Amino acid sequence: MASGLLIVWHSRTGAAEAMALAAAEGARAERSTEVCRLIGAEQASVQDLLEAAGYLFCCPENLGSMTGEMKAFFDRTYYPLLGQIEGRPYATMIAAGSDGTGAERQIDRIVTGWRLRRVAEPMIACTEAQTSEAILARKNLGQNTLENCRALGQAIAVGLALGVF
Repeated sequence: MASGLLIVWHSRTGAAEAMALAAAEGARAERSTEVCRLIGAEQASVQDLLEAAGYLFCCPENLGSMTGEMKAFFDRTYYPLLGQIEGRPYATMIAAGSDGTGAERQIDRIVTGWRLRRVAEPMIACTEAQTSEAILARKNLGQNTLENCRALGQAIAVGLALGVF
């Protein structure tokens, strides 16, 4: 039986990684949570998704879409999971230099095929990186952003634990 929250993430410059770690911290702070697993997109498998009751997908936006590694995760898992995870809750966190909506739309389109159910508004952390140097630099997110990520992780964990989702 599926249980707990699975956070699937990919990061290039640290922002999405920090968001995913903060969300996991928030989810694990909820004592009634059965499980919160944090796994990199390059390692996430069909079995990982089958074993989870809900999902949080976290990645940066690059060139107006999700990163290639996150796309490869969906490419690897999409067809084997069709018809097997319908109705499960999900949310997204995107790290972006300016917008983030391209990556958000791309993920939403993919999980629509899985018939997942969005349970939280998209969280987009804007780093305002606009030069090549700033875009490639390691990112440090503000405490307010990280606290929002913790709160999102905790909210999803609570909802799963209480059977709300």
